[in-house]
Amino acid sequence: MRKPLIALLITSAFLSLQAEAADLIQVYRQALANDAQYASARAALAAGQERVPQGLAGLLPTIGLSGSNTRGNTELVPTNAGQPEVINGNLVAAERRSVNAHVNTYNLTLTQPLYRWANWQTYQQSKLAQAEAEAQFALAQQDLITRVAQAYFDVLTAQDKLGSTRAQKVATTEQLASAKRNFEVGTQTITDTHEAQAAYDLVVAQEFAAINDLDNKRAALQTIIGATPTALAPIRTEVAISSPSPAAVESWIASAEQQNYGVVMAQLALEIATRDISRNRAGHYPTLDLVANAGHSYTTNSGSTNNNAIGVQWNVPLFSGFAVTSKVRESIALEERARNDLETARRNASQGARLAYLGVNSGLAQVKALEQAEVSSQSALDSNKLGYQVGVRINIDVLNAQKQLFSTQKDLAKARYDTIMNGLRLKSAAGTLKEADLGPVNALLQK
Repeated sequence: MRKPLIALLITSAFLSLQAEAADLIQVYRQALANDAQYASARAALAAGQERVPQGLAGLLPTIGLSGSNTRGNTELVPTNAGQPEVINGNLVAAERRSVNAHVNTYNLTLTQPLYRWANWQTYQQSKLAQAEAEAQFALAQQDLITRVAQAYFDVLTAQDKLGSTRAQKVATTEQLASAKRNFEVGTQTITDTHEAQAAYDLVVAQEFAAINDLDNKRAALQTIIGATPTALAPIRTEVAISSPSPAAVESWIASAEQQNYGVVMAQLALEIATRDISRNRAGHYPTLDLVANAGHSYTTNSGSTNNNAIGVQWNVPLFSGFAVTSKVRESIALEERARNDLETARRNASQGARLAYLGVNSGLAQVKALEQAEVSSQSALDSNKLGYQVGVRINIDVLNAQKQLFSTQKDLAKARYDTIMNGLRLKSAAGTLKEADLGPVNALLQK
C-alpha cells in the first residue's frame, strides 16, 4: 500500500530543513545554558548559600581596632597675668605660656558572645533559609524540564498540524482538478466542482493559520533556549509509552505530599516562622559577652600608658515600650499563616499528582483508540477512493475521508505528546523528576 501522503510531506519537510534534527536532550542543554529564568534561579541559589555564613557571624567573635593621633597647642594663662611676681628673687611680670601636646592612642577590642539566644535562633534560621533556596532551585530545575518538553512538543504539534493541512491541501487540489475534468466530460455535475473548490479555499485559509501557529510556537521555544530553534526530531510513528510505575495513584499522592518541592519549601518556611517566635522572645532575655581590650596611649610630657583588660559584660533588658511583646504576637500570627500555606501546598501537590496520573492513564487509552481509528480511517479512505473511481462515491465523500484520516493522525500525535507531558508532570508533582527522565522520552523520537 502506498505510504500516506502526510508522512511523505512531513518527512520531506524535515529533510529540507536540516539533515540532522535536534532532539529533546540537545534542546534541553541549550536551555540550561541560555534560559533566563533558570539563570535567575541559579543566582538566587548562590545568594541563598550565603545565609549560613551570615547567620554564623552572630556567634563568632568581633574584633575592632580604633585609634587617634592628635596634635594641639595649649595656652596656659596665669590668674595674675600682667601683674608682677617674684621669680628667683627677681620681680617680673607674670606671662602667658604655650604648651605643645601630642596624643597618640589605639585600642584593640575583642567581643565574643557567650549567651545571645536571638543570635542562635538567627543562625538556625539561616540554615533553613539555605535549604529553602536549594529547594527553590530544584523546583526551577524541574520547571525547566517541563517547560522545555512542553515547548518542544508544542512545536511538533504545530508542525503536525501544518503538515496535515498541507497534505489535505494537496489532496484537495487533486480532487478539485479531477472534479473539473469530470465536469468537462460530463460525468459529474457542477456541484462536485463547487464542493471541491470550497474545500480547497478552506484548507488554504487553514494553512495560513497553521503557519502562524508554528511561528508562534517556535518563538516560544526560542525564548527558552535563547536561539532560533533548528529542525526538531519528530516522534516515531510506532512508539510504546510506558504506564506510571508504581501503578497505584496513592503512592504518587503520598510522594507528592512529602517530596514535592513546593511542599518542602512550605515546610521550611514553617520551621523558620516557628524559630522566629523564639528569636523575638529573646528580646526579654539577658545577654552575656566576653570582652577583651588592649590599649596604648602616648602623651607628650606624660609618656606611654598601656591598658589591658578582660572580663564579661552582661545586659538585662527591662522595658522596650511593648515592642518585643508585639513582635512575638506578630510572629505567632505569621507561623499560623505558614502552617496553612503548608497545608495548601500539600493539597495542591496531591491534586497535581492525581490529575497527572489520570492524564497519563487516560492518554494511554486515547492513544490506543486513536491508533485503531487511524487504521479504520485509512481503510475508509481507500474504500472511498475506489468507490469514486467506479462511480459509487462522489467527490465530497473522498474529501471527507481524507479530512478524517488527517485529523485522526494529528489527534493521535497530540495524544502522544500530552501523555508524555503528563508523565513528566506526574514525576514533577511527586518531586522525583530529574534530567535523566528525559532519556526515555528522547528515545521515543526519530533520530
